[in-house]
Amino acid sequence: MKLLIKSMATLLFFSASAQEQYSISSQKDRLRQYSGQWVSAITTESDSLAVLPNIKMSGLSNTNNNSLTVKVFQKNKKGQYQSILHEIIGYDNLSDTIFAAGHNASGAFFTGKGGFTSQSKWTMHDKDLNGNPTMRVDFKFQNYTDVILEGFDNNQKSLWKTRYIKQNPKDKNIGVQLVSVHEEMLKNPQATLIQLGRMGYSYVETFVYNDGSFYGYSPKEFKAIVEKAGMQFLGSMTFFDPDDKKDFNAIDAWWQKTIEDHKAAGVAYLSTSNSKIKEITSISELKAYSDYYNRVGKLCKDNGLKFVFHNHADEFLTIEGIRAYDYFLENTNPEFVYFQSDVYWMDVAGVNPVAYFKKYPKRFISWHVKDHKELGTSGKIDFKELFKHKKVSGLEYVVSEVEAYSFPPLFSIGLAWEYIYYELLNEKNNL
Repeated sequence: MKLLIKSMATLLFFSASAQEQYSISSQKDRLRQYSGQWVSAITTESDSLAVLPNIKMSGLSNTNNNSLTVKVFQKNKKGQYQSILHEIIGYDNLSDTIFAAGHNASGAFFTGKGGFTSQSKWTMHDKDLNGNPTMRVDFKFQNYTDVILEGFDNNQKSLWKTRYIKQNPKDKNIGVQLVSVHEEMLKNPQATLIQLGRMGYSYVETFVYNDGSFYGYSPKEFKAIVEKAGMQFLGSMTFFDPDDKKDFNAIDAWWQKTIEDHKAAGVAYLSTSNSKIKEITSISELKAYSDYYNRVGKLCKDNGLKFVFHNHADEFLTIEGIRAYDYFLENTNPEFVYFQSDVYWMDVAGVNPVAYFKKYPKRFISWHVKDHKELGTSGKIDFKELFKHKKVSGLEYVVSEVEAYSFPPLFSIGLAWEYIYYELLNEKNNL
């Protein structure tokens, strides 16, 4: 993880620096910006929402993300939602165009063809089944969770205009590690958090705690902006590794202050990791760390928090013939020390998380669900098999993380939510 904190700056959604490094180049991938659950804003001039929005729209991915099933519902005078449009929108690789076919509530069918002229602008030209042009629809993405649609007749006169705001469900309690969107958080935390909340994330996990602050905000201030974005601040990665593991005064002082700050922020668990595994040469040093983690874990428990140890790959090295990770599991008190399984780093180390879940049940209350790039794309990690063992592991906190990208980070972390929600957290995975 990157631990360098830079100064704050104004966020422009399609910033020049982001565009130089990452882009959404294909029509097929750009279409995925339209996936998800959306509701209409009160006006097209703002992103404010009514308690009961006038329109609800869903776009669900089909068949290797080649198409979306789009359904639109409008509120009637009785406050009930009625279907007004049903269509399939997909990418045709032969013509390199976006194609649509659908019908309205009266049974009038139509087809449409078009495409993206940039990452944020998309135009479709509709025809009836007799081939007569009926309407042009322009889509303008303000960001990945905010899009304005406008329909025009054959004389280019505006027929209607609607602004959709993404409102994905939060019923499966999916969290996000903010390192995934680190640069965006440094530039504009509030705008970034709003998008994450709209994408469906229920809570955030940070890694930037420093002298009582998070991204320059006090604990209560940061808690407030996270909650304003429709999420909770539940987890925080914290880093304090004193050379003298028996300097209890220094240890207790640092962690007590840290605990107090995080309780003020509403956090449920603190996690830490060990960057010095390669420097450990003896079992006695492993014991010193285990004793340290037990002490910190007890401090957390006494103050109503949980303490979690996060792995990378080095923990699976052996010291005097014993794997460091195994030693920590055997020599930390289950009442005080839990574990956060980073399944990506376990894969890099060549170990199977399921074997650990079975051997040490209920110890792994949090997982970092991360792949070698965008989640679920490498084919190297069998995420579906892992999630069949979420109960035996004791999983409470599913944390999405992306650190290597093919696309802009906010787009990638949105895709990660979709993969976890629709592919991994389903009724089949209940072991």
